[in-house]
Amino acid sequence: MKTLQTQVLIVGAGPVGLTAAMDLASRGIDVVVAEIRRAGEPPNVKCNHVSARSMEVFRRLGIVREVRQGGLPADFPNDCAYRTAVVGRELTRIPIPCRADRYTATGGPDTDWPTPEPPHRINQIYLEPILFACAEAQANIRILNRVQVDHFHQDESGVTARARDLDSDQDITITAGYLIGCDGGRSTVRRLIGSRLSGTDVVQRVQSTYIHAPALKDLISQKPAWMTMSLNPRRCGTTVSIDGRDNWLIHNHLAPEEVEFDSVDRDWALRTILGVDDRFQYEIISKEDWVGRRLVADRFRDRRAFICGDAAHLWIPYAGYGMNAGIADAVDLCWMLAGVLQGWTSPALLDAYEAERQPITEQVSHFAMNHALAVMSQRRSVPAEVEIDGPVGDAVRERVGQAAYDLNVQQYCCAGLNFGYYYDRSPAISYDGETPPPYGMGHFTASTVPGARAPHVWLSDGRSLLDALGPAYTLVRFDQAVDAAPLVEAAKRHAVPLTLVDIDRDQAGYGFPESLLLLRPDSHIAWRGMVAPSEPNRLFDRLRGAASQPASREHDVRQAANVHVA
Repeated sequence: MKTLQTQVLIVGAGPVGLTAAMDLASRGIDVVVAEIRRAGEPPNVKCNHVSARSMEVFRRLGIVREVRQGGLPADFPNDCAYRTAVVGRELTRIPIPCRADRYTATGGPDTDWPTPEPPHRINQIYLEPILFACAEAQANIRILNRVQVDHFHQDESGVTARARDLDSDQDITITAGYLIGCDGGRSTVRRLIGSRLSGTDVVQRVQSTYIHAPALKDLISQKPAWMTMSLNPRRCGTTVSIDGRDNWLIHNHLAPEEVEFDSVDRDWALRTILGVDDRFQYEIISKEDWVGRRLVADRFRDRRAFICGDAAHLWIPYAGYGMNAGIADAVDLCWMLAGVLQGWTSPALLDAYEAERQPITEQVSHFAMNHALAVMSQRRSVPAEVEIDGPVGDAVRERVGQAAYDLNVQQYCCAGLNFGYYYDRSPAISYDGETPPPYGMGHFTASTVPGARAPHVWLSDGRSLLDALGPAYTLVRFDQAVDAAPLVEAAKRHAVPLTLVDIDRDQAGYGFPESLLLLRPDSHIAWRGMVAPSEPNRLFDRLRGAASQPASREHDVRQAANVHVA
């Protein structure tokens, strides 16, 4: 029997597991990743979008250039087009800059993102091998391919996992301080910690077909598009350009009454969505039938074992936020785990992970489901006149196109889901009584309320404020006349790494009302004030999970004597 020892064991080497591994390794934590697939083996064609928040994570990890260079050709339009069929009449278009123009484009609904890293369109079959190569190159990460974790047990000192090499059938024992399950919708880790998914079991059924069709691009008379939605009264669907040339992913969205996947002939549906006849030649690379759901786990943790990503939540992939929410889970958890393993936080800090991420994923799951239902209703109501010639058809096409644009621009340009969400019930945030501004899928208001994401501003040296964040807490000071020593000294007493960043308030480009902001490494605001708190030790006890008094919003408000409330 082979035996391995590590600080953190991660089960699953998809984008979430690999990002978690790199995040921990960047903090000096030793990681073992167990994955049942072969080294670098890509998944089925799945997620096609990396959110701005995820790209910020890759920027911090030093791999954003590699990710940005993958996917579609640099000059291929990332637009979302709405047509009667892929080769039919165009109804409307949501313009999205191509990769070459991503940092410089202005105007349109998908530019001027409040971040140093706008989103990126890349299919997961290209993204995962990039992440795998970047993770494999790091000294603190060991990836065990073709290894399946079947069981684990835990006690006060750690976790012991029982695994098996699928090629040699050799048993492997892995001991670790903590375990993270990033092992997908059928998660073994979720089952072993006794967590259950609940919510809406069926939102929509989808036939997905990945095809090789070199002739298709020559049949399209309009400007190319990353994604094309076909709207006609016979069969609506979504077609994604995977490589910008020959390979395409077609989603056939089944109607509610089509309860079996074979209710609809796949070839007929595909040709109707594309708008081609029986003479058109294509080759099926792979196919998958799947059910869009809205499910969230009732617990994200059992003592030393955690779940992230699809293991913790599943929803229909509108706004491209399934994988990206999983990456947000990993980023939230890993800095806390690193703090515990390095001794500058209490293990009680880990209670914040579920308290923060479970409500957010529940909320986002409803955003995604409600939007899916609205889109399904729109598809069912496409009038027959959308395909006829003449003024009547023109008027219908204009109306259907405008309605499609208005409904969908928020999911493809989803600033709210990226930057608007906040943690409002965390035991590791010092609240001051103000509620962050509300947000929607496509809109938000930047805020400095504790629990919100810190506003992005460019510093005088050309860096983003996010680039200046340290490995643990960062104290941002907007008035150098304010004495930061009480916070700096309290952090030193508790061995909490603290980075002090001075910013000229007038040059920041955002009206920061307070003089001090204390930021977490995930860019969320932990505390704010006009001056240092009267009891900085108590603040750091709270932030590192060592507070003796239970956390509550009411208690925070009573203690916020020196905190600015807008």
